[in-house]
Amino acid sequence: MNQTHGIFISVEGSDGAGKGSNIEVVREWFESHSREVVLTREPGGTPLGEKLRCLLLDNDSASVSPMAELLLMFAARAQHIEDVIQPALSEGRVVISDRFTDASFAYQSGGRGLEINQVEQLKKLVQKELQPDLTLLLDVPVDVGLARVVNRGESDRFDAESLDFRTRVRESYLQLAKNEPDRIVIINADRILKSVQQEIVVALETRFLDLVSK
Repeated sequence: MNQTHGIFISVEGSDGAGKGSNIEVVREWFESHSREVVLTREPGGTPLGEKLRCLLLDNDSASVSPMAELLLMFAARAQHIEDVIQPALSEGRVVISDRFTDASFAYQSGGRGLEINQVEQLKKLVQKELQPDLTLLLDVPVDVGLARVVNRGESDRFDAESLDFRTRVRESYLQLAKNEPDRIVIINADRILKSVQQEIVVALETRFLDLVSK
């Protein structure tokens, strides 16, 4: 990780964790240190990725099989890495992605029940050595996340999933953080927004302040 090759941040969390609000804090922190930021998302980030996103989130796509869902996610990811992430990192920019491969482990393996080694194989094939320098995992209890989704008033195919599905997703995310504590920082997002954002800033300062101050 260095300035020449940029910085890669992913922001993860179950639906209703508040990723959208808190990604802006990450962007503002890096921009306050004169770093150029690229905001992007998964699935999406490219014209192909956005089309696949529509298919994957559409409530009319309920018949998509778990394996088809996983392959579509990685198809979008492959294009995303090729067209957006790698070019930006090679130019020394900061890439902040709303979800990355951890989401496939949480949703398609944990939630859908696909074997974890199937996700691992696709990860190695598609992203090779690429890995976020830091992943912020916004964590909320399942009932809190669901209430936020309901209050939001809009729903997609994933929003309609059961409590059991949401529980498996959350447990998978927490297991990922346990397995990779150096990369994944758990942020308790079941608090007032200011407190959540303060903890995010501390995580950024701890990891990157010396780097961006050079």
